[in-house]
Amino acid sequence: MPWECKTVEKQRLEFVTKALETNNFSALCREYEITRKTGRKWVDRFKQGLPLTDMSRRPLCSPNKTPDDIEELIVSVRFDNPGWGDDKIKIFLENQGYKNIPCPRTITNILHKHQLISEEESLKRKPFKRFQKEHCNDMWQTDFKGEFLTADNRYCYPLTILDDSSRYSIKIACFPNTKNVVINAFKQAFYEFGMPSSVLSDNGSQFAGFKHGFTMFEKFLMNNDILPIHCRIKHPQTQGKIERFHGSMKRELLNHNLFKNLDYADKALQEWRTKYNCLRPHEALGNKCPADVYTHSERIFADKVEPFEYEPGFKAIKVNSWGYVRFQNFQLYLSETFINDYVQFRPNPNNDSFLVCYRNFVIAEYDSSSGKRIHRKISRL
Repeated sequence: MPWECKTVEKQRLEFVTKALETNNFSALCREYEITRKTGRKWVDRFKQGLPLTDMSRRPLCSPNKTPDDIEELIVSVRFDNPGWGDDKIKIFLENQGYKNIPCPRTITNILHKHQLISEEESLKRKPFKRFQKEHCNDMWQTDFKGEFLTADNRYCYPLTILDDSSRYSIKIACFPNTKNVVINAFKQAFYEFGMPSSVLSDNGSQFAGFKHGFTMFEKFLMNNDILPIHCRIKHPQTQGKIERFHGSMKRELLNHNLFKNLDYADKALQEWRTKYNCLRPHEALGNKCPADVYTHSERIFADKVEPFEYEPGFKAIKVNSWGYVRFQNFQLYLSETFINDYVQFRPNPNNDSFLVCYRNFVIAEYDSSSGKRIHRKISRL
């Protein structure tokens, strides 16, 4: 015969049944190893017709509970901005003039209560180390956001430009493709905001030269005394800020909308950009908005390439119509990008190689004995 399994409720019912018949209540309580106070509680509850299960210990009154209207407001902001977390929601509501907004932890609990935070997303939030330029316009980051399809079955390729220090969105431009659009987009940004000291991009063909070549975009930046910087290949973490910016754009806008055409997409992106810059608090900025921190550059864009005079003492050589230069006994391929431009060869003070300079930048290094290129890397002189 198997052992009989008794639930807690069944044991309580058994105790109450015996308690109503016994003359020695204390002995019965000792038998069930409970106090007489507990025994009386279950007997009284049985007489009142209440269940013999454990009742909720939640207090009838919670003075510190978040008011329902504030809770509804928090949920509403989250619905309108699915990518915002507790800190951003709190700062946003306080900036809108609302009072008695609960702490970020309470906001998180409210979002969990309404099933607005998934466990999968929570596990993704891990701290990581970032670099940040000290001043606005020390560096801009740029990249193409992954394409998305509009309702008229055309692809949109948004080009984004972000200030590294303030996280200010300099520009979002929508294009039907990625060919020959970067320079004009940057010209528009330069006219409006001035010029940065450097621009960080990935190694896409729109930004970086294939293998050992150079792009017109790199030349355009150097002509305006701006250092082109490229992140390490297959290392998007270098551009973590703009990758995070793209993630916010996707979560807060692109995941929830299908745009009629490119014009509608561009309009929506510009509205979101204004919201991102002027309303959305940023934790890395002390919960300020990027527009509260960003200042325009003092470097004015003239859209005119000024003649450049190289330092005397080193020979300047013209690049021929095939992209080659002749130096000493070597004919070296540089890039068709520099056709009819002058470059200067200088000895490398650190070894026996020589440096190829274009305006204020070192663009390549060659071995002095074999004439072979050692590397292609742009840096300031």
